[in-house]
Amino acid sequence: MNSKQKKKSPIVVIVSISCVLLIAILGSVYYKYYIAQSSVLQNDAKNEQQSEETNEVDETNNVDDSESSVTELPEDNPEKKPIDSTTETEQPSTEPEVVNGYLVEQQPATEPTYVKGVLIVNKKIPLPANYNKGEDPTAVAAFEKMAAAAKAEGIELVAFSGFRSYEYQTSLYDRYVAKDGKDAADRYSARPGYSEHQSGLAFDIGEKGREDLWLTSAFGETKAGQWLVNNAHKYGFILRYPLGKEDITGFMYESWHFRYLDGDLATKVYEAGVTLEEYLGIE
Repeated sequence: MNSKQKKKSPIVVIVSISCVLLIAILGSVYYKYYIAQSSVLQNDAKNEQQSEETNEVDETNNVDDSESSVTELPEDNPEKKPIDSTTETEQPSTEPEVVNGYLVEQQPATEPTYVKGVLIVNKKIPLPANYNKGEDPTAVAAFEKMAAAAKAEGIELVAFSGFRSYEYQTSLYDRYVAKDGKDAADRYSARPGYSEHQSGLAFDIGEKGREDLWLTSAFGETKAGQWLVNNAHKYGFILRYPLGKEDITGFMYESWHFRYLDGDLATKVYEAGVTLEEYLGIE
């Protein structure tokens, strides 16, 4: 059976085509929009990642800078430098080494030492080994005058030891060391070159008939010892190693050891109540 197909209206065709085109356009727009949005999102994610990485780097740099400033601070401020005990220990001491009052590295003297015109002999200031002038005539005369004054008061003084040569002092000191040991001997006997007796200006004084008290502190308690302490300066003598001054003179109290000084210096030292080192400012 034949039938006639119905023809489509042009309006329908146009509308259909328009719909198809509209759908295609909308799809294209949507596709471009989707692509654009994806690109934006990717860029945002990438930027965010880079920002985070940058922040991490900055934080790392800040930490490094902070640590660097703490480490470098002592370099800029010496007062806050950490103390290296090893370095300090290894640095040589500037203070001279002293044993029993003597400088360990003391060189032998080549000339006598005078301080303010006064010949000085002590544990840090020695005499040359060849200094050998014997007893000073002025000092001997002063002792004789003093002894005469004491005798007038019933005291007979004796200078039982005066000048000693370097060689004699060597044998004397060695004998004391063998007897009592070096540390003990250094308290009461001078090493050769360091004895004031070598100057010819020092005298060990005792009382005739009281030899048992010679070279003892007990002599200082006797009438003769007390007379010397109170009157020796009038004749130019001082008690060279007073009681309680061992840390200054280097020697124990010797009530019998007197040193002659020219002029009125002995009186000045006596009235000042100090040792010869203190009066002359000798370290």
